[in-house]
Amino acid sequence: MKKFLKIIIPIMIVIAIGVYAIHWAFFDIQRIEGQELINEVVSPDGKYTVSAYLNNGGATTDYTVLCSVRNNETEKEKNIYWNYHCTEAVIEWNNEDTVTINGFELNVAKDTYDYRND
Repeated sequence: MKKFLKIIIPIMIVIAIGVYAIHWAFFDIQRIEGQELINEVVSPDGKYTVSAYLNNGGATTDYTVLCSVRNNETEKEKNIYWNYHCTEAVIEWNNEDTVTINGFELNVAKDTYDYRND
């Protein structure tokens, strides 16, 4: 049994690291950086700012829009919206913590939109 565990535990660790690396490299929008700022809107209470960036993927891909939200009190920032075949960002605050970006309603504290999951 000990020999089995000595073999299986390192294999499981390698698999877990591989799964995390694949997720980080291909599916996590938090690692994407904005390129050209196209819009910026502050929440009604001034706590959050949503910034929209137009990203150019190069000659073989279309434009994408990336939106990030910054908590103005803590200065923490995270990406909440990423859409392909898109060149503009229409941002409207519904209330202090809910925003609509190009028709997608998101709670800035817990929601994200990634076109690949749609």
